[in-house]
Amino acid sequence: MAMWCTIRTFAKHAIELGNQPVSDPIFFVKPEGCLHESGPLPVSAHPGEVHHEVECVVKLDEASRPVAIAVGLDLTDRATQGELRAEQLPWAKAKCFRSSAVIGPFVPWDGTWEDLVDPAQGLQLDLSVNGTLRQSAPLHEMSVTPRQQIDSLHRWAPVNGGDVLFTGTPAGVGRLLPGDQVVARLLQANGEPLSQIDVGCE
Repeated sequence: MAMWCTIRTFAKHAIELGNQPVSDPIFFVKPEGCLHESGPLPVSAHPGEVHHEVECVVKLDEASRPVAIAVGLDLTDRATQGELRAEQLPWAKAKCFRSSAVIGPFVPWDGTWEDLVDPAQGLQLDLSVNGTLRQSAPLHEMSVTPRQQIDSLHRWAPVNGGDVLFTGTPAGVGRLLPGDQVVARLLQANGEPLSQIDVGCE
């Protein structure tokens, strides 16, 4: 399983990190070994900072159709990312460390790529740390849509059934510390969670 990850898909998040919003998708890939299986997030074991990024994660079938969705965390070593960017070097050390990908329970999705960002569907992401809301945005605020993302990948990437797509994070990213409790949710229109991650940090 490959974890295809798209950056700067929410304009406000791009701006908060000092970047310009983009119109064409930009990707990186996390290997399957980055997936956090269970237990607290080992932020103190990582030799750097760990920042949260809540995302909608889409599971693909053999035809690259969306068959299930979940909430996910793309954990990022922001300080290391900044150093690598300044040297115009790849970001692997900042994005592909152990336990840097967390995926909540998948729920079946029988809609289209366009339906994911249809305001009528009302899908929304939020993330709280120690009960304080840090990230919250409806998926329809994406400036680079999931349809644009998968179409771009198809032009060049070896996408396979069972792969997942991290579709990007809203504004409000921040650092996680040992002892923090993180709750990330993918919400439906009535405010009930479709998929949730509730995890501590150590």
